[in-house]
Amino acid sequence: MGIPRAHHRRHTSPPSYSFAFPLLRVALTLTVLCLARLSPAAAGSLYNLVYKGCANQTFSGGGAAYGQTLAALSSSLTAQASNSKFYKTTASAYGGQSIFGLFQCRSDLSPSDCSDCVGRLPPMWSSLCGDAAAARVQLAGCYAMYQVSGFPQVSGTQMLYKTCGSGGGGGDFEVKRDTAFSQLQSGVAGGQGFYATSYGSVYTMAQCEGDLSTGDCSDCVAQAIQKSEVECGGAASGQVYLDKCYISYSYYANGVTTAGGGGGGGSVRGQTGKTVAIVVGGAAGVGFFIICLLFARSVMKKKEDY
Repeated sequence: MGIPRAHHRRHTSPPSYSFAFPLLRVALTLTVLCLARLSPAAAGSLYNLVYKGCANQTFSGGGAAYGQTLAALSSSLTAQASNSKFYKTTASAYGGQSIFGLFQCRSDLSPSDCSDCVGRLPPMWSSLCGDAAAARVQLAGCYAMYQVSGFPQVSGTQMLYKTCGSGGGGGDFEVKRDTAFSQLQSGVAGGQGFYATSYGSVYTMAQCEGDLSTGDCSDCVAQAIQKSEVECGGAASGQVYLDKCYISYSYYANGVTTAGGGGGGGSVRGQTGKTVAIVVGGAAGVGFFIICLLFARSVMKKKEDY
């Protein structure tokens, strides 16, 4: 009985995958770069300065007392910003005037975005308003204000700031805008202190101060809408800030990119989310293609070895 012949197999080294790594690195690098470019833009728009209001009067309680009391107020406000979208408190001064303050974030912000937004405001009080007895700073995503005790109050519907876009919105723009405004008022009257909606190509949003009653909020928004129609006329966009509420509207010629609910920067943030999904999906597709290519090459290599 003979010894069976051994089948000698040609020695081969494992298939080399080194060519794939540069492709993987390129795909991952592009994904990281795209995300890095997109994320700050979405977050950064929340921190854009809209307006500042500074009292002509200065704090009369002494520099040291003023600084300590305002610092205590600032700490109290920023400490609450990760837990609440609206908060108000009073910091008492020993032998001096107490200071009332509050902050409010746009209701669609995440807790972390609200906290980051509010954290930027107290330093801006002093940098923009110095030792003013009252100050209010409005960013796109939040605002904060303070005033010393006894400071004169203003009407809740007093206009603090307005801005109107350039150009018009086309032939039937005002009809669409007025319909969107009507929907906005209905949403606010239904108990929504923050409400966003769109009609046709017009996006509108409103928010009232956090502790305003439904009736007062509805009245304030109605006043803001009326003022926007007077102040901005047929402008394609506008923002009107009253003491206790504000509204904004924008006309998008190609249609609103997100249905109501996004707030002042909703369409931008929604579009950013879609872009991120496309980028990540594209990177995943490239990775899957490379895996399939490696598998096919491995199978072909094995066939060649036999």
